[in-house]
Amino acid sequence: MSETAAFFRRALRHRSFVAGGLLTALVLGMALLSLVWTPYVATALNIRHRLALPSATHWLGTDALGRDVLSLILAGAQNSIMVAVVSVGIGLLLGSLLGFLAAARRGWIEELVMRFADFTYAFPAILSAIMFAAILGPNALNSIIAIAIYNIPIFARVVRAAANSVWARDFILAARAAGKGAFRITIEHVLPNILSVIVVQATIQFALAILAEAALSYLGLGTQPPTPSWGRMLNEAQSYVFRAPLLAVWPGIAIAMAVLGLNLLGDGLRDLTDPRLARRR
Repeated sequence: MSETAAFFRRALRHRSFVAGGLLTALVLGMALLSLVWTPYVATALNIRHRLALPSATHWLGTDALGRDVLSLILAGAQNSIMVAVVSVGIGLLLGSLLGFLAAARRGWIEELVMRFADFTYAFPAILSAIMFAAILGPNALNSIIAIAIYNIPIFARVVRAAANSVWARDFILAARAAGKGAFRITIEHVLPNILSVIVVQATIQFALAILAEAALSYLGLGTQPPTPSWGRMLNEAQSYVFRAPLLAVWPGIAIAMAVLGLNLLGDGLRDLTDPRLARRR
């Protein structure tokens, strides 16, 4: 049996991985579906039917402006995933480059990279978003920049620690003896050996990015109207919490489902890619 087939066989027996994969697939499916179809135009107003209860016409009801809640949830999934993918992608790229550089060069370069990471880590996503909003105004781009800045030192630290452990191995010494440079060793030997660590960390950070985007939108610092956003839906629902409590329930469930699914998926990937844990299963 090939290694890939063996991996998927173990993955299908891992409850956390399967549950996380199903929840994540559902959220991705919602986002993809919203690209081609929603029950109604997500931004269409219908004041005559505002705060309608769930029915055959509006499956999840309508909000204070008469917008179909299901359409907003579906379109909001697209926005959350877009912000998370771009911000985590930027953090992953820049942070990994810094981590690889620190592990390959060591000495003062490693010290400089790590102190830069410590400095950047002192600016949480919300604090950075407040700063950018004060200077440039609130929008989705500022959310992406703020979340990306928060992710850079995280990936730099993780990659540097994992890469350092690989650089200490005997086969790296053999590669050096063969005349390979630091860049070639990093690409051919270090990266393949820590790729699973990077993937697991990216999955976890993706979940945190969705949560951060929702928090920033809730505070009015992220995605602006009329673009649908789960966080802003929660903000708008708080004014009607006693009159229409379900308005806060649906986006809350969507956020919880996305974050829970990605966290379970990340835990499952960690267990499946760790040789010590894999041998126990």
